[in-house]
Amino acid sequence: MLGEFEYLLITAAAGLGDEAYGAAIREAIASASGHKCSIGSLYVTLDRLEAKGLIETWMGEATAQRGGRAKRMVRVTASGAKAAKEFYDTVMRVSRGATWATDQGPL
Repeated sequence: MLGEFEYLLITAAAGLGDEAYGAAIREAIASASGHKCSIGSLYVTLDRLEAKGLIETWMGEATAQRGGRAKRMVRVTASGAKAAKEFYDTVMRVSRGATWATDQGPL
């Protein structure tokens, strides 16, 4: 099963589509969660997800906006999409009946 951060990374990359690369994924996660992730944790997790076959990465073209540096592009594989869906489905199942999931008020 995926960890929470792995799920966030895969989901952000899937949402970004052809624009998925390290900095954009980091921004998407920060925007959605209100928490910044370190560059180190992002790239360590990208490496781990790639080793598991859940994402593919490659170096894009160098751009002037990035001082001539290339972007590490990210694509979610079919296995990655399946793992993310299983994580999401599990969270939804375990959340059933929780007051915050059913709007029944505070604990």
